[in-house]
Amino acid sequence: MTPRVRPFSFYTPGNRQCTGSMKITSLSPILSVNDIGESIEFYRRVLGFDLAWSWGEPADIAAVCRDGVEITLTRRPGAKPAGGSHVYLNVTDVDAFHARLLDAGIAMLVPIGDRAYGMRDFRVADPSDNELSIGQPLAPVDDA
Repeated sequence: MTPRVRPFSFYTPGNRQCTGSMKITSLSPILSVNDIGESIEFYRRVLGFDLAWSWGEPADIAAVCRDGVEITLTRRPGAKPAGGSHVYLNVTDVDAFHARLLDAGIAMLVPIGDRAYGMRDFRVADPSDNELSIGQPLAPVDDA
């Protein structure tokens, strides 16, 4: 017998019953890393982020930010193993950013390309093997 699945309409687009007037204003991923200092240096030097804050002596949690995006880096007891995350950064001028990373000697996990899902993107990894896909939407095709 096939189990009956009740449609879960709670999360339909535009359904705000669960949140009322609350609005999500940002998303800040938390990435487990092997070495906070090395990770901060990578995000600052390679990806152009600034150090927003760090906590602990030596630091065991810190955040880097750029263009309104904040990524938290952590090496704390009980944190998930390093390298288990994958985030997608939507950017402008993906080709120039890709060229900058190549010039810096950053290895590409996935080469830049136009994807069937409507993005032009590529993928790199941070020093702890957290994966960062970086891309921008492809220009819409004019059907005229």
